Amino acid sequence: MALPKRIKLLKVRLLAWLAVVGPGIITANVDNDAGGITTYSVAGAQYGYKLLWIIPLVAVALIVVQEMSARLGVVTGKGLADLIRESLGVRLTALILGVLLVANLANTVSEFAGVAASLEIFGVSKFISVPLAAVGVWLLVVKGNYKIVERVFLLASAFYVAYLVSGVLAKPDWNEVARASVTPYFSSDINYIVLVITVIGTTIAPWMQFYQQSSIADKGLKPSDYHIERLDVILGSLFAVFVAAFIMICCAATIHGTPIVDAADAALALRPLAGPYAAGLFAIGLLNASVFSAAVLPLSTAYVVCEAFGWECGVSRRFREAPVFFSLYTAFIVFGALVILLPIKSLIFAMMASQTLNGILLPVILLVMLRLVNDKRLLGDYTNGRGMNLLSGIIVFALIVLTVMLVASGLR
Repeated sequence: MALPKRIKLLKVRLLAWLAVVGPGIITANVDNDAGGITTYSVAGAQYGYKLLWIIPLVAVALIVVQEMSARLGVVTGKGLADLIRESLGVRLTALILGVLLVANLANTVSEFAGVAASLEIFGVSKFISVPLAAVGVWLLVVKGNYKIVERVFLLASAFYVAYLVSGVLAKPDWNEVARASVTPYFSSDINYIVLVITVIGTTIAPWMQFYQQSSIADKGLKPSDYHIERLDVILGSLFAVFVAAFIMICCAATIHGTPIVDAADAALALRPLAGPYAAGLFAIGLLNASVFSAAVLPLSTAYVVCEAFGWECGVSRRFREAPVFFSLYTAFIVFGALVILLPIKSLIFAMMASQTLNGILLPVILLVMLRLVNDKRLLGDYTNGRGMNLLSGIIVFALIVLTVMLVASGLR
């Protein structure tokens, strides 16, 4: 084949890939929100490199679950809430939605807390940062269209590189990092066990499957796009867990043994040990993650509710075309921002409540997904094969056990 023809073919393939890519990368990276970053920071600060061996296992679990979600979206052209309503009926769907709404509301509050904490490091009051962030994400979704929103979200995903750079600036022992990544470490310490469960549990949340599938349906992807969307999911998942690993590495190399409560504490602790650049990048990463998640979580909730009850939804629609969709989105943002502006000393209860509710809901969602992804009436030739069913079954069972343990520890 002549060189010009090869170049032209590569351009066509690249454009085809760019037209499809987005939902997988965005969904996986939003999960590295304020709560996730805090979890990874605490893991590195408390136990050094000892938890890095979990990261490869987390990557496999995330890819398998998100790939099934993407397949359901691409082949059916419907969101997960829509499929659950058709499969389980309106009453059970409404119960699931009730739990998801409360969990997402608590998560949204914690994202605005991340916005406030990250900019307070730079001396910006929460009474300035939180309203600006709330207005910004509201304008983006309500006044934009799907293409604009997706491009901004992809740009926000790219900003997670800040954690990779801060990890390098921390000058870790790379030999120790490599060894810890492939050497399982076990301990009977209850704090270690809970942290192991939390690191895994923060990786896959119920809202992720809803958002990714709704995003795929909103984008209008078809079965012919499946192979590209699968690559989108794999790349997004790998990048997300890579970022998680570097947050652990950064904290392990610099503040191991330093007591921290959240990601903002980690950024402040880094300053005298890793230098102002590493600390600044860590704080910028927290700000980006918090704003990013504060936009996506309410959006995911609006998608879910409207799909479940058959109301019009979609970022490319106008307010008058989808009033319930945009009203829900607005209400979540307003509530999340207002709570942070109140004189509340701690949001730990809200964060723990959302984590517990996610833990209760995740097994239900995963089991329903397994049922749907094996339904030939829905997916035809795209159903799970024996090998995929075995792998996904093991992962789903392990995640259910871990989430039950996580919920039990949270309630205790």
